[in-house]
Formats: sequence, structure tokens, C-alpha cells
Amino acid sequence: MQRFSITAIFLLCFGVPAFAQAPPPSPAPAPTFETAQDLAAKGRLDQAMTVLDQLAIQTPEPAGVERLRGIIFYQKEQFSQAIDAFTKAVVQDPADRESMELHGVSLFRTGHPADAIPLLEKAHTAVERANIDPQYVLGLCYADVARYDDARHAFATQYGFAPDSAEAHLLAGRLFLRREMRDQAAVQASKALELNPSLPLAHELLGEAALARGDLPAAIRELEAERKINPLDGETYDRLGDAYLRGGQYPEAQQALNRAVLLEPTATGPYILLGQTFLKLKQPIQALHYLARAEQMDPSNYITHNLLGQAYKAIGQLAEANRQFKMVVDLQHQNDPKPTGK
Repeated sequence: MQRFSITAIFLLCFGVPAFAQAPPPSPAPAPTFETAQDLAAKGRLDQAMTVLDQLAIQTPEPAGVERLRGIIFYQKEQFSQAIDAFTKAVVQDPADRESMELHGVSLFRTGHPADAIPLLEKAHTAVERANIDPQYVLGLCYADVARYDDARHAFATQYGFAPDSAEAHLLAGRLFLRREMRDQAAVQASKALELNPSLPLAHELLGEAALARGDLPAAIRELEAERKINPLDGETYDRLGDAYLRGGQYPEAQQALNRAVLLEPTATGPYILLGQTFLKLKQPIQALHYLARAEQMDPSNYITHNLLGQAYKAIGQLAEANRQFKMVVDLQHQNDPKPTGK
């Protein structure tokens, strides 16, 4: 008994305790800028922003935090927050051209081109992670504030053209037309032809500008002139067919659009216009042939389905016509907000 008691006392005093205490948890690692960068690079933007928010309250704030915050806001298209972050980033580092550039682009995206211009002029750097060409955005800003010569020079720099060359005028005109600046597009195209009367696509641009303002005789005249200079451009025939169709010259439209289809077999526009032309010519079976091809290429185009409905109605297939007209309505409203259930 004595021996047993001594052993029991020994175990009680020096053995493993019945309730061993767990080691204290190791402290969470301090947030680092490198962690935020790694998360952002992997597309985990919200997690990266959480780390950056923790870093932003440090004194002093680590370098690069505001720039990365701005970039994340920009990628999420939260441009007002991006502008605030890039403003702080440039204050912290006046040589931060990337922040300067993206600050300017964000201002442009929020409808403030005049405010964006000084930043874009000063930055002059390509932002690879956002795939932005600064000269292009700068040119758009100049155009929006009616500084058309400066816009042309910026676009020319982007493409490596001499700033006052025929090519620079034509390029500026095309980009102006894209922004619905029809008059300036025509001015630039006319100047391009003054400098080089045989320049391809200049007459086409004049024709497109005329077509956009509804001047069909001028559009046809310019597009026919383009056809003589550039006889294998499918888009010219497409635009020419459209002009003839609008003007009620259906045989001429058919001829031009047949040529467009041969030159641009993967474009839906000529097929749709041909279908419309054959409907005007009271040839619905022919119209169906081209419209069915257009539908196969792009099933989501409601214009095609509307014309198909007209063609099926013309040949007496009313059930199919109604199905096509229903698709028109469905496609036009497919993005409408859906009612939520109670």
C-alpha cells in the first residue's frame, strides 16, 4: 500500500495534467501590400480591398495603396471612388503616371473630358493592365470639347501617322462619325480627299455621313465614287445597297447587296437588307432565303425576326408569322426587370 501511494503521488505531481491548457493562438499575420497585390492579381478584388482598407488607416499609409485601390475601383467601374483614390495617389507620388492616366480616364468615363485633358496630356503613358491607349482617350476628350485639330493629332500619334496627313484626317473623320459628329466627320473626309483624291475609304466615309443625316443623293454619289476607287470593299456595297433601298431604288439595291454578300459572307447586314429588298419587290420567297440565313448567323436580332414575320405573312403562313412577331417582342423585352415573387 505504501508503494502504491508513493506511485500515485508521483503521477499526481509530475504526470500529464488532466486538463492540459492549449497553446495560445498565434497572432494573425499583419496585412501587407504584397498580399493585396497578390489577391488583386488573382481577381479576388473584394478581399484585396479589405486588406487595402486595413493598410489605408496606417500612419504613414504604405506606398502604392491608393493606386491599387483606384485600380480596383476602376476595374469594378466605380469611377467616382476611383477618382478619389487616384487623386490621393498622385498627391503621395507626383511622378505616378499610371494613377494620373487612370484618373484622367475615369474623369472621361464620368463625363468630364475637359477635366481629364490636363491629366492625360501630362501622363503620356500606356496603362497595360487596363488596355488603354492614352492618345485615343485624349483624342476623344479633345473631340468632346470641340478641339478637333488636337483630336486628330492625338489619333494620328496613336497610329503613327503624320498629324496633318490625308490618313490622319480620314482616321479622325471615322472616329468622329462613331461619336455621331457627322459634320466634323465630313469635314475631315473632305480634307483627306483634298490631300489625296484617290485615298480609299474617304468617299465611303462621306457617304456614311450623308446617309446618317438622310441625304440619300449625296450618299449614293459618294459611295459610287468609293466603289470606283475601291471595288472590292464589301462594306461599300452594303452601305450603297442601304442607300438605294432607302431611296426606293430596289433593283440597284439588290445588285449592290448581292455583291456585298459575296465579299462579306459572314456579315449579317447584307442578308437582312437583301431580305428587306425582296419584300419591297414583292418576292417573299426570295426574302425568306436571305432572312433565314441571317437568323442562323444571329438568332437574337429582332429586326430579322420582324422581317421574317412579314415574309411568312405574305406567303400565308400565319402561324409561323405570329411566332416570329412574338419573338420580336420577347427579344425587345428580354432585359426588362422581372417581377419578384412575394
